[in-house]
Amino acid sequence: MRAIIPAAGVGERLRPLTLTKPKVLLPVADKPILGHIYDRIILSGIRDATVIVGYKSQQVIDYSKSNFDLNFRFIHQTERRGLGHAVGLGLENIDEPVLILLGDTILDLNFSEFTKSRENVIGVMKVDDPRRFGMVELKDGWITRLVEKPKKFDGDLAIAGIYLIQNQSKLKSAVDQIIAENITTKGEFQLTDALQMMLSRGEKIKTEMIAACHDCGTRETLLKANRILLANLKQNGRQYPDTTIIPPVYIHPDAIIRESTIGPYVSIGAGAELTRTVVTDSIVSEKAILQDAILNNSLIGANAEVKGASGVFDLGDFSRQNLS
Repeated sequence: MRAIIPAAGVGERLRPLTLTKPKVLLPVADKPILGHIYDRIILSGIRDATVIVGYKSQQVIDYSKSNFDLNFRFIHQTERRGLGHAVGLGLENIDEPVLILLGDTILDLNFSEFTKSRENVIGVMKVDDPRRFGMVELKDGWITRLVEKPKKFDGDLAIAGIYLIQNQSKLKSAVDQIIAENITTKGEFQLTDALQMMLSRGEKIKTEMIAACHDCGTRETLLKANRILLANLKQNGRQYPDTTIIPPVYIHPDAIIRESTIGPYVSIGAGAELTRTVVTDSIVSEKAILQDAILNNSLIGANAEVKGASGVFDLGDFSRQNLS
């Protein structure tokens, strides 16, 4: 079995952080989003991974190869033509079942159990608002219809960003057909349309409920994912000079903390330096400097500085907010 991970997106909703790095490499809890996905793939026993790269692709390639023992294949998506197009690129020249995982979504799921099925399976979750998701309709436990981000939908089951396809050639054929016939939804070639094409050809797809799906595509969902993952992370109990730590937090061993209050729900990257600072519910990236600052609900990029300021901040890499 091979994992296919579309990771070519720009991440416009996460600017300014994504001006200098791809969305999938933004930190959540103790590692980048993509790192959490790789960890789960490795635990499942899968060793082959195809990653679809595009925006700032070399960063994704370098991070992947330097940190994870997987047999990687990287494919460049030079045009942003939709998830269906990206997955189609990943299906080229392979002949084995595939596990498709979205590069900006962290799942609370045992991949080993999920991949034991001999059927086609899509992970689903219940949602209140269908407009942000691909939605599914069921009959007797099998999917009868898939719709991408409908304005209205009679049902509450949304696709949770994981797809197990037993015969990849049938999905590849469906992707090829929607591209050849220019079948698009919202101007892009959607994976849901290709899967619907498979259904129309008589293929069967069932669903499996996912306990939790952490979409990291916006600042709100990124911070929410950070909170949930931190709550499940073992705390190291390290002490810092004149500093109060309110769990759950993640503080990289190379970070320097003095005379500060950290937490709850704070992630601090390698080499960050915090002095006389109060920070809650925030992600502070590597080598950031916070001094005489009060931060809440903030995203601080790598090598950014906040001095003498208080409030909610979204600072890209190397940005400055200096009022001291």
